[in-house]
Order: sequence, then structure tokens, then C-alpha cells
Amino acid sequence: MQAMKAILMHNCKKCQPNLWLLSGTGEGPSLANAFVQKGWKVSVSVVSYQASLAYQGIPLEQLFVGALNGVEGICSVINDSQQNHRGFDYIVDATHPFAISITANLKIACEKLDQRFIRYERSIEEINEARLITSIKEVEKIDFFGQKILLAIGSRFLPEAAYSLKIAGAKVFARVLPTVDSLTKAFSSEIPQENIAVVRPFSGHKNGFIERALCKKWDVSGVILRESGGLNQKIWTQICKKENLDLWLIKRPSVPLGIETAFTVNELIKKIELKMT
Repeated sequence: MQAMKAILMHNCKKCQPNLWLLSGTGEGPSLANAFVQKGWKVSVSVVSYQASLAYQGIPLEQLFVGALNGVEGICSVINDSQQNHRGFDYIVDATHPFAISITANLKIACEKLDQRFIRYERSIEEINEARLITSIKEVEKIDFFGQKILLAIGSRFLPEAAYSLKIAGAKVFARVLPTVDSLTKAFSSEIPQENIAVVRPFSGHKNGFIERALCKKWDVSGVILRESGGLNQKIWTQICKKENLDLWLIKRPSVPLGIETAFTVNELIKKIELKMT
């Protein structure tokens, strides 16, 4: 796994409050911009170089690219900031709702070092016609015999999901990212290669255009995705409604107990500013 690298982006005055934002390409850039506009020094952590491109043009203090390597890695970043940049006034965890390991590790590290920390959580959307399932394993109890089901759950649990759907009698299709890890997981699953589409999400000239075309091409009867909220869930919900497809959502995991949480940018800023006064 590639070691995390720090890229110095912008030097700011020492009197500015200092924030470390852990996020991806979803709400991350808008959150970073919001705090920069408030006069904060902002450092950002992303997992990949591709994700870092979304932050181009934002005057960041630092951009960390790569894995954090657990509690020890998080503590290392916090300690380094205390030694070289007077420390972080706040850490904001805006990672994916299903990235439960990083959130749990942040909680442990911040409690250990007495570091202020808050979670930014996407609001849970109304599921309307969608059906909520607790885990991908649950599909084994559903009668999918002969149905064509598209998995839009990312690659991490793709082999397990494909196996469970096969037990349920479904013909499985998947949309995966154009990355080595995604392709490795997809091709190691039981999904036939001709049933795998390598697509960057919502990369067409219109949001959801390619995804909708895939549903038509494969004549799928249903879609399974994670209850992640945000643009991804919104667009897939619209596609399923327009194409009269069944939609299953894997229930979002709960935030670990004892973590302060905000659900909007304004709420996040207000909570942090209140603690800073």
C-alpha cells in the first residue's frame, strides 16, 4: 500500500485556526472551501492521487495522499502538526459513511491525544420505494431466481456480494471504478467479465446518463447500492424510478458512540466555532 505523502500547498499566517479534513471527492472540496473562506488553514487527507485532483485550485495548507495506517498513522500526523504547525485546532472526519474503520481509528487517536474531533455525516435520504437490507448477506434469503441485478456498491465487498446473489439465483452485473484494486476485485468475483462495466461514476455529459444506459443495455430488473446518501444515492434512486427497477439499499452503519456529529456544513461550522470561543 502506498505510503502517505504530504504536499505543501500554501503558507498561511500562524494566527489562523488550523483544521485537518479527512474526506473524498464528494463533499470534501466544498467543505475545504467553506473553511478556507472562513479564514482557516486547511489540510486535507485523501486516499488516492485521483481523489486529490478534486482539490486543485483550493489554497490548502497541506494535501496528504495515501493510507493513514491505522491509529498509529493518525497519531503521527497529529504529533507532526503539533511539532511543526502548532497543532490542529480541529479534525473533521467527512469520510464515506461506510468507511467505519477510519472513523473508529480517529476516535481512538483523538481521545488518546486529547485532540478535538467531529464527524460530518451525510443526511440519510428518504428511501421511498427502495427496500432496506441490513447486509449484502441478507440477499441470500430473497428470491432473485432469473433476475438480472446490478451491483453499484463499490469493489471492496464485490466478490462476497456476487456470491450471495448467485446463491439467491440472480444473474449478476457490476459497475466498478477504473482502478487496479476495483478491477482486481471484480475479476476475482464470480461475475462474468462481459457483465462488468468499468466506469467512473456519473462521468457522462449528464449525471446518470451512462448508468441508465447500462441498465437498459443489460435489461436489469434491479439495483443494489449502499445507503450512502449524497449524489450517488439520489441519482440511482431517480434512475430506478424512471426505469421501473427494484432498488435495494444496504443499511448504513451507525456512527460509533461518543462522536459529535454534524449533518450540514452550517451546522458543522457553528459547532466548531462554538467550541473555539
